[in-house]
Amino acid sequence: MATSSAPSEGATAPVVGIDPGPVTEWFCEHVDGVAAPLSFALIAGGRSNLTYRVTDAAGRAFALRRPPVSHVLPTAHDMRREYKVMTALGPTPVPVPETYGLCVDESVNERPFYVMNFVEGHILRDEATASAAFAESERHAIGLNLAETLAGLHAVDIEAVGLADLGRHEGYIERQLRRWTGQYQDMKVEGVDHGGLVEEVGAALAANVPDQQGTAIVHGDYRLDNTVLGDDGRVAAILDWEICTLGDPMADIGLLLVYWSDPGDARSALIGVSPTTAPGFASRAELLERYAQVSGRDVSHINYYMAFGYWKLACIIQGVYARYLAGAGAGDTNSVDAFPQQVAVLAETAATTLAAQ
Repeated sequence: MATSSAPSEGATAPVVGIDPGPVTEWFCEHVDGVAAPLSFALIAGGRSNLTYRVTDAAGRAFALRRPPVSHVLPTAHDMRREYKVMTALGPTPVPVPETYGLCVDESVNERPFYVMNFVEGHILRDEATASAAFAESERHAIGLNLAETLAGLHAVDIEAVGLADLGRHEGYIERQLRRWTGQYQDMKVEGVDHGGLVEEVGAALAANVPDQQGTAIVHGDYRLDNTVLGDDGRVAAILDWEICTLGDPMADIGLLLVYWSDPGDARSALIGVSPTTAPGFASRAELLERYAQVSGRDVSHINYYMAFGYWKLACIIQGVYARYLAGAGAGDTNSVDAFPQQVAVLAETAATTLAAQ
């Protein structure tokens, strides 16, 4: 995690989602060198699993991840999965936070949680933070390194790191289409009707799935603001492994390009304020070219994977909207009022992008 994300509550205030006594006791038993008492602060920005900055009496910082406080989907928010992936990737060149421990005893803090190193650096959430953190001349290399880092993740030998059992190896897109269609159905909100658009686009995607290019670790939500950047602009840590699995690596680069907005790109409005609209960032086309060079993969079907990315994002936003209406935000009060319209526009953009394939 990074210092650019300000805590949403003071360290002395009650923090929703943390039972400080039992959690402190767990830290002292499982994390070497921790010095009680501990302070806890919810880090703003997350809209699914919750992340807290934990600071001990010596000023040492940790990050704690736990599921939402309510409205938890039965197949989501798997702390064991996130912890397993990051721990396995620790010895590889893929930049991940160091993991310290996993707690599956729900008597400690209601839900499972894990603890990792708090990685200092920059999280670029919007144009203002990007402009403040890096000079225009430094920004071009950020996107290229982001693409190179993704190619590095996809090059990991899943057998060697012990992740061959993380998921099925084939049929990734087909499984994803079924999963997100089901979650969209499960997370419908009374009074919000998209007229079957999301289901129609899902069916169109299912009818046009490209052949999968090998099996790789797929992050599932790889984008600039799910990474911590060092002062040199290189990826210091990849965060938010919540929906990581095995499958088609092209899905990751497709989603990265969905989130990556070129300056003046009208599509940037689909995902809110984009940091890459600041002058100097590499273009979407340059990211794709660099990924293709480093990975050696055929990127000719990128429009399909971008369409899948828009559609999947529509399903994710629907779920976030439903959870927040149910009170799962643990104090994060950022507005979600525009989410129903975003779902519709994303689904429409997915249909248009797929038709251009």
